[in-house]
Amino acid sequence: MSSGKQLTALLLLTTALTFPSAAFAQSTGAGGPPPTEDEVPDEELTDDVDAANTTVPGDIVEEEAQPDISVPGGTIVVTGRRTRDVTRASPQVVTVLDTESIARTGEGDIAGALGRVTGLSQQGNGLVYVRGLGDRYSLALLNGLPLPSPQPLSRVVPLDIFPTSVVASSLVQKTYSANFPGEFGGGVINLTTRAIPTESFLTVSGSLSGDTETTFGPGYTYFGGDLDWTGFDEGRRDVSNYGALQGFFDSGARVNDEGVDTTAILKDINDPNLYLLQKIGDVPTNFSAGVTAGTSFDVGSDGLLGIIATGSISNKWRNRLITKQTAVNEELELDTDFREFVTDNRVLVNGLLGFGLEIAEHKFRFTNLYIHDTLKRASLEEGTDFQDGDDALIQDTAWFERQLFNSQFVGELEFGDLSIDLRGGYAQTKREAPFEWTFEYVRTNNENDPYGDLYLNTLDPQRGGAIVSFSDLTEDLWYGGADVSYAFSDWLNATVGYAYTDTARFSTRREFDIRASSGFPEGFGAFRPDNLLGDALIDFAFDRDAQEAGGIGPYELIIFETTQSDPAFAAALEIHAGYGKVNLRPFDRLTLDVGVRYEDAVQSVEAVEVFAEPLGSNSGTLLENDYWLPGGTLTWEVTDSLQFRASASKTIARPQFRELIFQTYFDPETNRQFNGNPRLIDSELTNYEARLEYYMGGGSRASVAGFYKDIENPIEVFTSFSDNEIVSGFANAPKAELYGAEAEFQYNYDLIDLGGWFDSQQLVAIANYTYTQSEIMVGPDDIARVFPFADQPATNFFDNGVPLTGQSDHLVNLQLGLEDLDRLSQFTVLLKYASERVTSRGAGPLPDIIEEPGFTLDFVVRQGFELAGKEFELKLEARNLTGQGHEEFQTNGTNRIEINSYDVGRSFSLGASVKF
Repeated sequence: MSSGKQLTALLLLTTALTFPSAAFAQSTGAGGPPPTEDEVPDEELTDDVDAANTTVPGDIVEEEAQPDISVPGGTIVVTGRRTRDVTRASPQVVTVLDTESIARTGEGDIAGALGRVTGLSQQGNGLVYVRGLGDRYSLALLNGLPLPSPQPLSRVVPLDIFPTSVVASSLVQKTYSANFPGEFGGGVINLTTRAIPTESFLTVSGSLSGDTETTFGPGYTYFGGDLDWTGFDEGRRDVSNYGALQGFFDSGARVNDEGVDTTAILKDINDPNLYLLQKIGDVPTNFSAGVTAGTSFDVGSDGLLGIIATGSISNKWRNRLITKQTAVNEELELDTDFREFVTDNRVLVNGLLGFGLEIAEHKFRFTNLYIHDTLKRASLEEGTDFQDGDDALIQDTAWFERQLFNSQFVGELEFGDLSIDLRGGYAQTKREAPFEWTFEYVRTNNENDPYGDLYLNTLDPQRGGAIVSFSDLTEDLWYGGADVSYAFSDWLNATVGYAYTDTARFSTRREFDIRASSGFPEGFGAFRPDNLLGDALIDFAFDRDAQEAGGIGPYELIIFETTQSDPAFAAALEIHAGYGKVNLRPFDRLTLDVGVRYEDAVQSVEAVEVFAEPLGSNSGTLLENDYWLPGGTLTWEVTDSLQFRASASKTIARPQFRELIFQTYFDPETNRQFNGNPRLIDSELTNYEARLEYYMGGGSRASVAGFYKDIENPIEVFTSFSDNEIVSGFANAPKAELYGAEAEFQYNYDLIDLGGWFDSQQLVAIANYTYTQSEIMVGPDDIARVFPFADQPATNFFDNGVPLTGQSDHLVNLQLGLEDLDRLSQFTVLLKYASERVTSRGAGPLPDIIEEPGFTLDFVVRQGFELAGKEFELKLEARNLTGQGHEEFQTNGTNRIEINSYDVGRSFSLGASVKF
């Protein structure tokens, strides 16, 4: 085959329509049994490599099929020596988790699997950090196309909503190339959905699991509705079903305006099924179930049509007994001391439907993904406020419903040396949190108070309260792009492309504080919530005659809207991007991949007037910027086994919508309030990296790398006091730098020499370590801009020399496994360690809030067998065998207080699947 033909056959492999030429011996994919070498066309053995921006050899003898990877503007160069190992062959620094690598970890979602990758760390809410940088510096793509986020505090989609059953591979690229969006701070995570099968199949799976802190123990919940176990509301939480409440929202009136029917609104929001806390005697086990099917058909003389569909549901429970303390001074003397018992019930439903068509050299793919993620939360909190000696009992109930729909098209056309890649689609995310309730009861412990030994809620901020909020977020994303690649010779090929994204978000949050006027009988405060706000007491509050007859009052119930200043926002981001890149090989062992991207972006956030009489908010944002973003990577093959890489680039990081919106939001995962800052600006990054890679054959390899990042105007979290409440905000620090080193090692050792049972066994050892250091640089003349205040010295918000938030100095992952090469049989031990990291700055003189992830030890067993002619797989998982808890605290070196600390149980899971 000519070099030009080799090039064109490999130019744009960015779709799952590239049918796998072989499957791993232990594959959990849906492609059917692995074909033999004789069953694979010669063109596939030499040409069909699914790789992103990959430089690969021509005369290849391949031991394993490469994972299916779909990215924009993929360009491939064929040379004569390298193997088809994607990590080695790519001109960029990449790590690829294929189907088998994901399955080996045993993780149920892709966030957990990615947490094992060198330099990546995961936070509890599914956000994956690259090299210690926050999620704003990480970019998530699906099949090379962007994704909107349903999470108000995250720019990227929390990756724990993607079950591994819908993901064929995950590519992590840590060096920038111009075909990727310019918001490339730490790296890009590109998920590729399941490949189109080469034969018909049907796989059914299920599992049961539990943990020692939750399963069969006591917990809390509330009824909600009959369908809550599915993650879908039966209509009880749909505000449109409540005439008075919906009518008020539609009217444009303020809640205290004349003519607003307060009685009717109170009765509408008074549904005990949505807030009456109940105790569960025995929390049930977790369960999951799924089905995946696929088939393919011949079309015409040289065409193939494939269809794949998958659907699953998982239902998981989690108990947390959280220690929550606050300090009154820098000596960390206690201000408050609380214990909160939280029971979360999370239900994840997903479905994927994909169609693929391959005609001659042309490939087309149409993918539709649906994910519905619901968290039902119930908690009871008890503690002491040492400033006044009161005890408080606080009850919270909530329902967070997130939904993602994504429909995308990819077309790859090849005409000799010319290749054209077309992409487009639409995605929508929604997040609804209706009827978030908080009830607080207070015990004064005052001997002069006749009710001093009772917990009372007198609907007064001094002694209890009732607050309900309604949040709604919708984000729409349209995107499209085209790439044209041409192979000029066997040492030069080039790609030019255009990409467009248009993102629009609409977010509302209406919070109402229900209070009683003076005269409210203290004895009523002993009622439980469903009686305190029951219809009878609501009617009584507005019936003066009844109050007089009973000798009570007079009093009334009043509603205050605490979010009246900025209840709704509209945000938008439109980006036009053009780019060009070349891959050239000026010398036999030297490859240069270099390109530049131009991005023009307009980002805006505007307060939306929901009231008939406008408030005239000035908390809007308008950022109009354009950038030239160059990037290049040089790869030198020092020997046939050793290669050296060096890369440099300029990239950016834009503020997240949520960080720009001047609206308070409570994060139930961290138990903290956040508020946006409309005065944030873009961050600009300069990135450098150097790396040595050594390949030992048989999939064994070792690498060591050093990296450095210079960040102008990094966006950091700071913490302050607001009405004695701790609120976290966002501001641009003047400058920061981050540097470090990472090492990775994988060694596969066949045990055939031991004979007998060991003939087909292989030991697998995978280890990686990342060392990272960072610091914020703040000078005495630097200014910070934080809405609604005047410009202030940056030293009011940041201390010079402190590390970036979210960054651990040390990350370690170790996998030790015994695997059978002839059939599915795996025993894997997984160890993970992350050193402490700052999660938020301390308010005022208080020290920073620190998280200590510590050590976790997991054990995964997978065993395949045949029964009645069917393929079965059993999987046993044991997680967190070290019993590592979640620790978030503040310390001054002498004293320590717990901010958000709780025990995490040891969990066990047993699953099975059968393939028909």
